Amino acid sequence: MALNLEAVGKPIGPVSKDYTWKDVVLYALGVGSGSSELEYCYENKLKVLPSFSIAAIFDFLAHIGVTSNVNLAGILHGEQRLIFHRPIPTEGKLTTWGKITHYYDKGAEKGALVVAESDTYHSNGQKLFTSIMTIFSRLDGGFGGENAPRENIVFPDREPDFIVDAHPSENQPLIYRLSGDIFDLHVDPDFARMAGFEKPIMHGLCTHGYACRALIQSLVPGAPEKVRRMDCRFSKTLYPGIPVQTLIWKTDEGKAVWRTLNAQTGAVVMDNGVFEYGEVPEESIRPEENIRFDGRVAVITGAGAGLGRVYALELARRGAKVVVNDLGSARDGSGQGSSAPADQVVREIQDLGGEAVANYDNVATPEGGKAIIQTALDAFGTVDILINNAGILRDKSILKMEPENWQAVMDVHLNGAYHVSRPAFEVMREKGYGRILMTTSAAGLYGNFGQTNYAAAKMGLVGLMNTLKLEGGKYNIKVNTIAPLAASRLTEDVTPPELFQKMKPEFVAPLALYLCSEMCPVSGSIYNAGMGFFNRAAVVTGPGMTLGNAKTFPTVEDIIANIEAISTLEGGKEYLHLNDQVGDACSALLTPQKAIGPKSAHKEAAKGFETASAVFEAMPAAFKPDAASGVNVVFQYIISGANGGDWSCTIRDQSCVVAPGRHDAPTCTLKIADADFLDMMNGKLKPMQAYTSGKLKIEGDIMKSQLIEKLFAMR
Repeated sequence: MALNLEAVGKPIGPVSKDYTWKDVVLYALGVGSGSSELEYCYENKLKVLPSFSIAAIFDFLAHIGVTSNVNLAGILHGEQRLIFHRPIPTEGKLTTWGKITHYYDKGAEKGALVVAESDTYHSNGQKLFTSIMTIFSRLDGGFGGENAPRENIVFPDREPDFIVDAHPSENQPLIYRLSGDIFDLHVDPDFARMAGFEKPIMHGLCTHGYACRALIQSLVPGAPEKVRRMDCRFSKTLYPGIPVQTLIWKTDEGKAVWRTLNAQTGAVVMDNGVFEYGEVPEESIRPEENIRFDGRVAVITGAGAGLGRVYALELARRGAKVVVNDLGSARDGSGQGSSAPADQVVREIQDLGGEAVANYDNVATPEGGKAIIQTALDAFGTVDILINNAGILRDKSILKMEPENWQAVMDVHLNGAYHVSRPAFEVMREKGYGRILMTTSAAGLYGNFGQTNYAAAKMGLVGLMNTLKLEGGKYNIKVNTIAPLAASRLTEDVTPPELFQKMKPEFVAPLALYLCSEMCPVSGSIYNAGMGFFNRAAVVTGPGMTLGNAKTFPTVEDIIANIEAISTLEGGKEYLHLNDQVGDACSALLTPQKAIGPKSAHKEAAKGFETASAVFEAMPAAFKPDAASGVNVVFQYIISGANGGDWSCTIRDQSCVVAPGRHDAPTCTLKIADADFLDMMNGKLKPMQAYTSGKLKIEGDIMKSQLIEKLFAMR
């Protein structure tokens, strides 16, 4: 299998990890800290070693491996650069986004380099660090790509300013791997020999942690929060128990170079080290500066007043260049329009020192939508953010709802969002980045008397979002929807005055800006926002049950007998894609449940595959012969536990044969506990997550195991 060369530039993430102070301490112990460094090992006044950052996002490294299709049997960490924007808190949630930026070909006999860059944010909204990592794949060279540019760090021609000795124990990898890097190469003698080593090797990142401690001890003792940057190249492998030396040269104020040696042989195990340190810039710790839009271009429709105006002002205050669109018509969309509302907001932005231009086109026509985006291109050269905010009201009950009033509201709200989003999406797709925000309403989500046209249009926007989130996913275009409860000219005369004062748009704007920011981790989500209260809304599908079979259709009486189980939302699920729902329905057909009565049917139906044998019975039906052309492989499954067993799956000549027991010569063997296997087959545990967490062990030809998801239409 070859590297996926099409993966360059495609977004990866978000990848999230929750952690507590115990994870911080466990990491510190894994890289040699102890009672002499209680600031890293004791929860009282605990500090976080900066090198914890790369261990904490190890799951992202797994995503790089999967996305690049790298041969897992031949990978090593090649280079690592860490840029620290703020000190790492002692607990919280880390969310990482990134992409593969380069592939470099060192030759068929020398391997390949996979370079990936990522940014990691804390759950408090702060950007913590940037990682630029290089994976060295010894088995993937020779694909015809360019070689990597050479970068040599100049070391002073003098003795180091500091030499720090350390003595990792023979058991060091056993402790360090508990921080997330449980790759078999560092613990399994058989795997290590298969990979070409005489025994398990030290994690390069474990030695990296030793070097980080040495650098802090020498240059900023007791102050890890002052570390700004740490680079290195992993030069040679190191076996556990071998002492190391870190050599450090100060080169300038706040700068140093370093390398780490095998203290027994003098061989350099980490080279080209760069270290920068100093006080945290004050602007990095001001909460109001956490989210910026410098260099971004935002288009906001209906921005002449109310919510749109506040969005425009807030985005401009944080550095965005803004296109203020407003037709300037009456509340019901009638009249010739006016340039005054948009012009006034532009003046306000300019008075604040920001950049903005006005646009007066009508979103209700394709020509108007295209012209709005063209204004952004003419003025600022691009579009990064689109907030579909324009709206009108023509409220009437259904029998009084004339077609022209129905159509007018549809044209502005639903069609208008389409007319503007389509040309904006084209720009965003080409640049590989974009944020689109739809504006729905509680009237659409839950219904409101006398607003059939408005409610239908607002719910239609949710459907538009659901598909755009899928079409934009691989281009890093995130599409979300907000349902604001805010004072505006549309609601002024229908809202009690005292409540109207509490519904200021400023209460809604923070969530809107977050959803339009680079750090937004979600796409396809709906949020209610108003008066300082925020929550998420979603379409939830109950577990349901299967009635009838290929020979017998269900009857009305069957529906009546099981209506409670069919109707319940207990154990319900939020689907993010049509195929996910269809997949669950197909899976239910493969393992149908009998109609067992209204009180317990939904519990039985929600279980999916209950035994490993049920999975293997279903495998032949799920086999995709077209995907198996030229494939000749035997998968051996060894599943422990009461619901487990042994099965082999032989793929040859585009056929699939599943048999109980063990095959004499499997291509690869997969070992897993029954509960974890069922979670994986029922869609609760991703295969790569199972592998990187140690729940799934793979022996033999590891790369062949990656064929399984391509050969079977199973969850």
